Amino acid sequence: MFIKIDLQSEIPIYTQLQNRIIEGIVSGDLKAGEPLPSVRTMASDLGVNMHTVNKAYNFLKQDGFIQIHRQKGVVINPDGMPEVTSEYLGKFKQEIRPIIAEALCRGMKEEDFSTFCQEVFNNLQEKRG
Repeated sequence: MFIKIDLQSEIPIYTQLQNRIIEGIVSGDLKAGEPLPSVRTMASDLGVNMHTVNKAYNFLKQDGFIQIHRQKGVVINPDGMPEVTSEYLGKFKQEIRPIIAEALCRGMKEEDFSTFCQEVFNNLQEKRG
């Protein structure tokens, strides 16, 4: 599994790692039950601190994307992906609000914003197959 992290980005490394793993799941590059590298191995491969990888893994576990077993290690959740819940919708609204606010400040039109969101959604959905 190849994960690319931008060490110069303003986005925290653990967030980038979470996002890349979720994108790997949706694209089919990572399948249910498939193992992920250990915290130590992933940190070494990416050249980041183990605590950073551990933080990403813990958030992914908390959200239901992965499971962490003592014997099996870290695996993509074999029981399926988490569903849309009211908690997720609350988190989604909270995270998208500043993106929309910046788009409005920059003068983006609603139609352009909707079109762009639809393009990204469709692109990821196509990768999913």
